[in-house]
Amino acid sequence: MEIITLDFIDLFWAWAIILITIILSWWQKLDLEGEILIASGRSLIQLMFIGYILEFIFAVDNPFVVILVLLAMVTIAAVVARNRISKKIKGLLLVVWSGLFFSTSLIISYGIVFIIQPENWYNPQYLIPLVGMILGNTLNGASLSGERLASMIKNNRLEIETHLSLGATGKESIKKYRQEAIRVGLIPIINSMMIVGIVSLPGMFTGQVLAGNNPLDAASYQILILFMIAFANLVTILIITEGVYRSFFNSQQQLIIIP
Repeated sequence: MEIITLDFIDLFWAWAIILITIILSWWQKLDLEGEILIASGRSLIQLMFIGYILEFIFAVDNPFVVILVLLAMVTIAAVVARNRISKKIKGLLLVVWSGLFFSTSLIISYGIVFIIQPENWYNPQYLIPLVGMILGNTLNGASLSGERLASMIKNNRLEIETHLSLGATGKESIKKYRQEAIRVGLIPIINSMMIVGIVSLPGMFTGQVLAGNNPLDAASYQILILFMIAFANLVTILIITEGVYRSFFNSQQQLIIIP
């Protein structure tokens, strides 16, 4: 089966859906018309842009170009995640970037070498979509965990300092907060795995089915993606919560309040 391609006229009719959404927002006086218009415009431009970029990358088929694109993706994801957590924590961007880079590189290397095994390890057809899906989900989990831990440390200063005065280390004094933050960050991917195939059909699966691939093959790839995302989420969250914790304590294990 061949996929039915969409031309500009089809995209115009797709844009009509957003216009109806804007009208409904105006009718209900939600004051979201501008945000919806900007968001839909950005999504249109960004997706068309990445479509042309990927077409170029597939044609070039050069490992250095692929690596540059992947590094740019990690950097953008790190900036977005850092901004969601806090812009006031020094060195947080490097921590977030390192966490995303390490976890994504580790699980992608495992998937490419031992599972997918393409002819070229840098094959952009596999590497870029996989990294994109992993980063997109991982930065959400990392943002939730990092922001939750930072806010709990700020809001529980008295309790933490009480533990410190009784001889606890910084890590011991915020242990339960870190555990809760880690759990919060993992909730989205756990929920996704719980309902996949029953309530939701994720992007990798539906994309392959729409492209005419065998549904069982599509399901196999979706299983792989979910497991890779779960691993990358946990590893990234562990690194980022460790970095956030260290940002709130000095070398003498004294609590530093970050505004």
